Amino acid sequence: MQTLFNKFCHKGTKSFSRCFFFSLLLFSFSGFSQETVNDTTKTKEISLDEVLVSAVRVTAQSPVTFSNLRKEEFQSRNLGQDIPLMMNYLPSVVTTTDAGAGVGYTGIRVRGSDATRVNVTINGIPYNDSESQGTFWVNMPDFASSTESLQLQRGVGTSTNGAGAFGASLNVLTDNYSKESKGEISNSFGSFNTRKHTVKFSTGLMNEQFEIAGRLSAINSDGYIDRASSDLKSYFLQGAYVGKSTLIKGLVFGGIQKTYQAWYGLEDPEKLENDRTFNVAGMYFDEKGKMKFYDNETDNYQQDHYQLHWNERWNEHWSSNFAFHYTKGKGYFEQYKEDEDFSDYGLEPIVLGGETIDMTDLIRRRWLDNDFYGTTFSVNYNKDKVDVIIGGGANKYEGDHFGEIIWAQYASQSEIRDRYYDDFSSKTDVNVFAKINYQLTTKWRLFGDMQYRNVGYQANGAETGLVNDTFNFFNPKVGVTYVMNEKQNFYFSYAKANREPNRNDYESGNPKPEKLDDYELGWRFSTEKTKLNVNGYFMKYRDQLVLTGELNDVGAPVRANSGDSYRLGLEVDATFKLTNKWFLQPNVTLSQNINQDFVFQRDGVFEDLGTTNIAFSPDLIAANRLVFMPIQNFQVSLLSKFVGEQYMGNIDAESSKLDSYFVNDLNASYEIVTKKVFKSIRIDVLVNNIFNLEYESNGYFYTYDDDFSNPGTVTTIEGAGYYPQAGINLLVGLTLLF
Repeated sequence: MQTLFNKFCHKGTKSFSRCFFFSLLLFSFSGFSQETVNDTTKTKEISLDEVLVSAVRVTAQSPVTFSNLRKEEFQSRNLGQDIPLMMNYLPSVVTTTDAGAGVGYTGIRVRGSDATRVNVTINGIPYNDSESQGTFWVNMPDFASSTESLQLQRGVGTSTNGAGAFGASLNVLTDNYSKESKGEISNSFGSFNTRKHTVKFSTGLMNEQFEIAGRLSAINSDGYIDRASSDLKSYFLQGAYVGKSTLIKGLVFGGIQKTYQAWYGLEDPEKLENDRTFNVAGMYFDEKGKMKFYDNETDNYQQDHYQLHWNERWNEHWSSNFAFHYTKGKGYFEQYKEDEDFSDYGLEPIVLGGETIDMTDLIRRRWLDNDFYGTTFSVNYNKDKVDVIIGGGANKYEGDHFGEIIWAQYASQSEIRDRYYDDFSSKTDVNVFAKINYQLTTKWRLFGDMQYRNVGYQANGAETGLVNDTFNFFNPKVGVTYVMNEKQNFYFSYAKANREPNRNDYESGNPKPEKLDDYELGWRFSTEKTKLNVNGYFMKYRDQLVLTGELNDVGAPVRANSGDSYRLGLEVDATFKLTNKWFLQPNVTLSQNINQDFVFQRDGVFEDLGTTNIAFSPDLIAANRLVFMPIQNFQVSLLSKFVGEQYMGNIDAESSKLDSYFVNDLNASYEIVTKKVFKSIRIDVLVNNIFNLEYESNGYFYTYDDDFSNPGTVTTIEGAGYYPQAGINLLVGLTLLF
């Protein structure tokens, strides 16, 4: 331990924050063995509402690595930022935001795997976009206000609906029904003209059986980056019928967003040093060569979700969950483009004053109009030593992609609302799975999980070409848990996962499906004052679609098959009750993320680079939450996050390095319980980046071959861009409960 301390606390001002953080970890581990323990591995009774996610969630009895996050743990930070930011302090998690302050487009990576590999379900319904496989929380603003809890399973996890998990599974459970009527008004204000306004209500159980609840939210922010504004609105409406053994829920929720584009980052090193908020989106030059910015370079999208759930507990051993869902999405992003070729838009050259014109400035809109619908189901049998779940789902996606020119300097033969491209794609996804937990003895528990998944993908896109692919995947999982005593258990699991390419992967070439073998070995220790989880993992990939570091023409990350690769790591997370007033919650991940026999074309020649680091996969990720509760209903938390340096490409180029960073936030919450008008008044304060650190949490890296500078030779040019994050900034909220 002393050797590690010396490594991270060597002399130098840059290492001070790293030393401080590591000292906290040393302090936390130094006292854990002195505590007594009690039992936390016993199964608790699952409420009817929790059955919504019981088919895809796990407990401490399962050989799966996971973290739970409840509403009570993030509500004091729910002041307008997206759900990924609420999860920032979970183990192995790295988050980022395009606009720099947590409002607008946000992203998450788990164990180095990007959001396209994090399977997200809401009440067991798939949320990842079927084509891109990404999750766009900006389309559901303030969804954290309607979230009861979430569970993040790291690694393959258990079988779930939607695309296979290659980094993690995130299962979100929306608000439970309320037995009593209640209301809530929440307003927050802060830096960059950020403001959030939320109204919630519940009728409570009328006639002890029916409840109607809802939420309306509006979020606005100018963003840290220039013009990276967000105008977000959302709603959530729920109707519930609660019987003795029946729960029927109908949910309608969604949002509409308008954000000024900020997804291109900042490539100019001089501006990164002296003008960190510069945004290239919308930039153009007028006839006099003066730089200007188009005032409507925006992303506009509306997404509406409909869910119907029927949960039934047939007797003490049998229960079931059936659900139907439909999601409607429609929107576009608008761009000003200079010197565009007529041929790219199906336009014919024109002659003006004897001069042939075949290029024009124009404003275009690129549309997506899509529908996603289907059903999921599960049946659970639980008796004595056996717990069996059989389930599955059948879903279909249909997407219409098209582009319009809404203005052109030279219009040629174009007409209003002409489509310069018009593509259609569809995707079907059918899966069935069976899971069993079997108590072999009082000490040993066995776990088995088998999933069959059929995926059909068709597209006639100009970008992706004619695609007609079908995949059949078999994903088995096995594991064992050894309960040493009421204080601790050990587990081991093996899981195989397969995953299809996404739409952008086809655009980049002829991609192969990914294959993963995931091995997990863990130890859980839990008492009244101490909880400790230690987990080792080895994730062996074949044809992993790793991020190349590049972005395509609309700012989406580009991926490519890497052949053989692996991720090997150790995760430790803990909770310590130091006194009745002090709590400590540290976590740390140490890992290796390696491409094996990686091949790259440099200077026109293919090179075998051998072993290289996988892009966007830091070797060290750590976090800590230090909580002080001096009096009842008042708490102050110091939230710390360290992310080690990482490469933004797969060739270990020095120019592709993203520096490490150590950021600290301060969060305070005070609730005043009243007897008149309001039940309580809660004041929340969040000071982000309290030490005003200049850092970049994300970026991109690209290479291209230059054969013009030196005729007869090819030279590979490297470049990089970054997404600067905000310095110290403040959010203050006031919540009235009645």
